[in-house]
Amino acid sequence: MEPDRRPDETVADQSVRRSVRDRRTSRAADVLPLDRFNAFTDGVFAIAITLLVLELSVPAIGGRLLPALAEQWQEFLGYLISFVFIGGIWVSHAGMTKLMRHADTLAYGIDLLMLLFVGVLPFSTNLMVTHLSGPDVEAAVVIYGVNVLLASLALSLLMFYIASERSLVVDGVADETLDAKVRQRWILIALNVAAIVLAIVSPLAAVGVYLFMTLLALALPLIHLRRRRH
Repeated sequence: MEPDRRPDETVADQSVRRSVRDRRTSRAADVLPLDRFNAFTDGVFAIAITLLVLELSVPAIGGRLLPALAEQWQEFLGYLISFVFIGGIWVSHAGMTKLMRHADTLAYGIDLLMLLFVGVLPFSTNLMVTHLSGPDVEAAVVIYGVNVLLASLALSLLMFYIASERSLVVDGVADETLDAKVRQRWILIALNVAAIVLAIVSPLAAVGVYLFMTLLALALPLIHLRRRRH
């Protein structure tokens, strides 16, 4: 009799037990540290935001400073919109990872996909603001919108995967909490899709939608803070 076989255990029971044990061993080997997951992600977010501000140029000496800054309103607008968007993704990412006990290979892969689109946002932002008053404004705004949409979809995919893979989540987190985080992402994705469609017809109106989403993202923390005080 084999050492790991119980007296009343059939061959089929033994096979099932070994299969379960092998799956647990395989899952344990796939576990990856969460600290490196967060550290690398935070670093890419920080670099992306830093690259945004580097696109802002300092007016040359010799002219009036305030009028020269006013002429750069497009660059400041693009910086504000993309800063808040990248910051919003970072906050959502942090809110989800705080519910995780560890990550795995697939979570790392989806996270890298999200960072791929976040990392190119400084380029698409500069592209949009440069062509905002040119003949190719529609294409520039659509390209920016697609970039934003792909980053949002990648984050939503990561959150959906984490919510569906309970082994990655700390004990005590309710399913409703995870589902609520995923549902919130779909609202933002719907607004992103609407902005892309609007950009084809009226690109400046689409920029207005992005600005509205930016102001809303800035106002929500203040609203929550006021509610807590009352």
